Amino acid sequence: MKKRVIVLGSTGSVGCSTLDVLASLADEFEVVGLAAGSNYQTLVEQADRFRPEALALVRTEYAADLRSGLSYRPSLFHGEGALVALVEEVDSDCVVSAVVGAAGLRATIRAVELGKRVALANKEALVIAGDLLMRLARQTGAEIIPVDSEHSAVFQALRAGRDSELRRIYLTASGGPFRTWSEEKMDTATVEDALRHPTWDMGPKISIDSATMMNKSLEIVEARWLFDMDHDKIEVVVHPESILHSFVEFCDGSFIAQLGRPDMRIPIQYALTFPQRRDCPRARLNLFELSQLTLSPPDPQRFPALRLGHEVARRGGTAGAVLNAANEAAVELFREGAIGFLDIARHVEQALCVHDFVAAPTLDDLITADRWARREVAKCTAC
Repeated sequence: MKKRVIVLGSTGSVGCSTLDVLASLADEFEVVGLAAGSNYQTLVEQADRFRPEALALVRTEYAADLRSGLSYRPSLFHGEGALVALVEEVDSDCVVSAVVGAAGLRATIRAVELGKRVALANKEALVIAGDLLMRLARQTGAEIIPVDSEHSAVFQALRAGRDSELRRIYLTASGGPFRTWSEEKMDTATVEDALRHPTWDMGPKISIDSATMMNKSLEIVEARWLFDMDHDKIEVVVHPESILHSFVEFCDGSFIAQLGRPDMRIPIQYALTFPQRRDCPRARLNLFELSQLTLSPPDPQRFPALRLGHEVARRGGTAGAVLNAANEAAVELFREGAIGFLDIARHVEQALCVHDFVAAPTLDDLITADRWARREVAKCTAC
């Protein structure tokens, strides 16, 4: 029987890549649910192509437009709880969590509660509620398979040894568009500058996170929970070619890495088919065409977000929720022209410094911390 798949965030860059993969694996997988925030036009096109039995749209005001644009009559969930309803009401084997930001948290948690395989591209879910999610997964038997290229690489490399033999995790970073820029030049960077990622084709929020290296900060926290690793054993390495996607070091001095073209469809496919591998109809990496693979340490002075990631991974509790929410709010203000590029990390750090820390939060505590951080960033901007 075909495995039944729900794709949350199907209209985003990762969601579209996921559907490309599922189309090439149509003999093994069936798309049974698609979900989007507001992009109903693309959702209509995807629905007419894959004919899932149910759709979800967060923005209720577009629900009628979505319905009228469809050539068939699937079930339709809309509103704030639409993603959770889709996960609960539609029988599935795997939920691909590709919603950007905190918006995907509740649906991801519900998929884990239901014992699904979760192909996790929504790193924010682990940043906000990593301890909660991993404990739930152990209780329900849910599988959380990372889709982020870095964490997929670590996940694959770890199969070469036992957890007790692991010494260190290295997350690679392209360095983003400002890898060689001075701090003074970065202070005048525009939104257009920040969106010019040198190797990856990503959405605007993730591209800006790459420019600040806040994406690596979030990935440090994600790796801390996903692999149960102390923060000081997780390092970031700048690798501008984006060929070596991450690597691990074992106690005997062996380093195991995963290499490949910078194409999200490769880790997406691996998360869907694990533990098997399938042919991937993409351009393959030709090792003889590689002129060099460069590795260097990041500059913490120009990219202070990395320090914040280690701090949050060390503290746990509500710190991850504040880190993520403050960053989302600050990135939006930067895109609106309300703050400068370097102000993003400054506002995030300020929120982390003054928030009321809760060491063992409930889900309600995490959501409260998320909402507080967004208000705090807005308040600091007003001042």
